[in-house]
Amino acid sequence: MALFNLRANKGAADKPELKTGALSALLEGTSIEVMPRTAAKIESFAEILPAGTRVYVAHLDGTPIDEMVETVKRITDEGFPVMPHVPARIIDSRATLETWLKRYRTEAGAEQALVLAGGVPTVAGEFTSSIDLLKTGLFDELGFKRLHVAGHPEGNKDIDPKGGTAVVDEAMLWKQNFSKNSDAEMAIATQFAFESGPIIAWAERLQAMGITLPIHLGVAGPTKLQTLIKFAIACGVGPSLSVLQKRAMDLTKLLVPFAPTEMLAEIAAYKTSHPDSLLEHVHLFPLGGIKTSATWLSEHK
Repeated sequence: MALFNLRANKGAADKPELKTGALSALLEGTSIEVMPRTAAKIESFAEILPAGTRVYVAHLDGTPIDEMVETVKRITDEGFPVMPHVPARIIDSRATLETWLKRYRTEAGAEQALVLAGGVPTVAGEFTSSIDLLKTGLFDELGFKRLHVAGHPEGNKDIDPKGGTAVVDEAMLWKQNFSKNSDAEMAIATQFAFESGPIIAWAERLQAMGITLPIHLGVAGPTKLQTLIKFAIACGVGPSLSVLQKRAMDLTKLLVPFAPTEMLAEIAAYKTSHPDSLLEHVHLFPLGGIKTSATWLSEHK
């Protein structure tokens, strides 16, 4: 599946093919992900992010809901659309879900949410998947205007432990049908990967299945190779991890940051010739720091 390789960003700014209008167009509407503890280190998001940037707030198991609500409110008050994660497996009951969603809407002013299962080994209550959360109807009842669901370009062993994509495909078709009856706009936000070829093939396969939800492609912002490999293994990144592992064999390049520039240039070129592709926007995981990713974005838009 290795059709394209992510390469080091050293000298990338000097390569004219990386400054194409297509890449700039692809980066319009790019979102970014933060956690309460990383957001607390940023004095002003307005000083580092383009106006209107969607900011996801990740809810890791053990993070108090008060910290989540406080972070979402703070960033909303700065004028950004904020999308808190709502992970099914850490929510112990429908009552808790309703409380959280009401707090996001009324206290923090959030109108959007990323609905996902959440990769924790122990389920806290009755919810095991994003579908379980969506079936409650609470997001529509409480007036959420946009909902994103998770996508897995390289599959997901938690969902399909025997391999393949049968279960995850069935779930995606369910969400596609759900979107037709929901008042909220919906899209797919993906885990990060490191090769454009598998991503393109996955998007084409979804489209052939009848999926019309736009894809917001997850990519890792500029990050040291060692850090990136650590996160990729922890997050269950699939076959494209081999791109990083091959790179790691060259000891002279271990400290050279990787950036998604060339991979996204390939995606942008593909979109130029396939304007109806589901690949619509980019979502940045700032594994090398929020400011580092924000600077990269400003340099390439």
